[in-house]
Amino acid sequence: MPTYTLTVNSRQTEVTADPGTPLLWVLREDLKMTGTKYGCGIAACGACTVLVAGVATRSCVLPITLLGERAVVTIEAMANDSEGRRVQDAWVSTDVVQCGYCQSGQIMTAVALLKAVPKPTDAQIEQGMGGNICRCGTYVRIRQAIRNAAQLA
Repeated sequence: MPTYTLTVNSRQTEVTADPGTPLLWVLREDLKMTGTKYGCGIAACGACTVLVAGVATRSCVLPITLLGERAVVTIEAMANDSEGRRVQDAWVSTDVVQCGYCQSGQIMTAVALLKAVPKPTDAQIEQGMGGNICRCGTYVRIRQAIRNAAQLA
């Protein structure tokens, strides 16, 4: 099996993996970064979202071979990112979380949105968060938390 050099959360690391292995499994199994969740395996729910070169990306369908030299940022690094910290603080103050399973993917998508559009409209929030599923139905609080984080910037 080939060895890949990855940059994850600003740290370079080498992993040996089958070329078809999705990034999600490299993060969870090889690097023991379990904050990124497995939800559906077909990029339909958003639980596995990470940032790849700053873009919200479903890690369950991104084979390790297609990552190239692009940097990966996971939920584990959000406390050290100013936008990530604002989003996480807004999540807590808005009391978004119920079961919490989808939240790392929701937060990563929200961070990518706010980095691209610092003061999004409600329509931009709806579009930017589209495809991230919350089985508990906390969508109203998620949208409010994003609005709150945007105001803190």
